[in-house]
Amino acid sequence: MKKLISVLSISFLLLIGHTSLSAQELRSSSGSSTGKIESDGTIRNGSGSSVGKIDNDGTIRNSSGSSIGKVESDGTIRNGSGSSIGKLDSDGTVRNDSGSSIGKIDDDGTVRNSSGSSIGSANGVPKAWAAVVFFFFTF
Repeated sequence: MKKLISVLSISFLLLIGHTSLSAQELRSSSGSSTGKIESDGTIRNGSGSSVGKIDNDGTIRNSSGSSIGKVESDGTIRNGSGSSIGKLDSDGTVRNDSGSSIGKIDDDGTVRNSSGSSIGSANGVPKAWAAVVFFFFTF
């Protein structure tokens, strides 16, 4: 699993309570669309191709449907081997596996890097999903 290096693309308040979620755009800091997350957790790139999915139980899948990780109910994000690679705190702070802050997801969906600069937005997307896409997995 590669950690996301460039802004392409989701970790948590309440794990996956998305019954009213509709498809939401993922945007870069300049506001251009970089992809979309559909209500069922399907992640699409800027061209509209499916590149992954986050299931209701927090399982993260690649485009082939293989499990590559999981978001747990406490905000812990695990890779395909089950090792912790990060966590989303209840205030939206995203931490790497050593506990250092690597960013934050604001209540309005703004995604910020560790310096506080906006790197994109995921308005209307569960924070868990936004943390996975923006900080942990390359799809």
